[in-house]
Amino acid sequence: MRITQYQVDAFATRVFEGNPAAVCLLESWPEDGLLQAIAAENNLSETAFVTGGGGRYQLRWFTPVAEVPLCGHATLAAAHVLFRHAGAAEPALRFATLSGELLVSREGAGYRMDFPAQKVTPCPLPEALVAGLGRRPLELYAAEDYLAVFDSEEEVRAVTPNFERLGELGLRGVIVTAPGRELDFVSRFFAPKLGIPEDPVTGSAHCALAPYWAKRLEKGVLKAAQLSRRGGRIDCEVQGDRVVMAGMAVTFMKAEIVLET
Repeated sequence: MRITQYQVDAFATRVFEGNPAAVCLLESWPEDGLLQAIAAENNLSETAFVTGGGGRYQLRWFTPVAEVPLCGHATLAAAHVLFRHAGAAEPALRFATLSGELLVSREGAGYRMDFPAQKVTPCPLPEALVAGLGRRPLELYAAEDYLAVFDSEEEVRAVTPNFERLGELGLRGVIVTAPGRELDFVSRFFAPKLGIPEDPVTGSAHCALAPYWAKRLEKGVLKAAQLSRRGGRIDCEVQGDRVVMAGMAVTFMKAEIVLET
């Protein structure tokens, strides 16, 4: 069995920036155990697996340890591969996923992704979160992840996470965020339970971040950055119960997985 695989830096304008994701193009679905084994072997935060054609695809995402219901940067990477390398000629691609249908369209040299918004609600502050971040946030909300709000960009940069303590928490991961000095907001994202200590740029986290900041700043179009070592920019627009994210992607590598039987 041979599988064509690409590695793409998503939310980046050049290689070695943004968030790397692997994209595997499949003719049909193999057993889930093989998908998980490939993702573990890649050891990237996400590996995307794609089947289909004619503008309609099925898309699944795996971290090194588990399948996840939504991943923004690997969706962007998958669309980039289909448009740039697999001959997709449609103006927009539709992906059937565990989170429903996702739409990705071209926009200039980049892409626009239409994702479901997440509503965040205030929640109690777990001691493991304070210990895991080494500081106490001004506010804490919960959706798929914890959303910890701080006062300044400097505080977000200064967080030194204790991944063992963060791994004790019940939700997927922890987003830390604050107003940006030059942008509307900045963030970081930690998900040690999924085998992702710190994710470089997290599209799915912005499904919660964008609605929160849109309400707080009273504006629907937002410019954001994730303050990981690699870093990345995401432009967001809140449209009712959807979040539209715009970003670019660049191909780093094309390879072939050879599975001998």
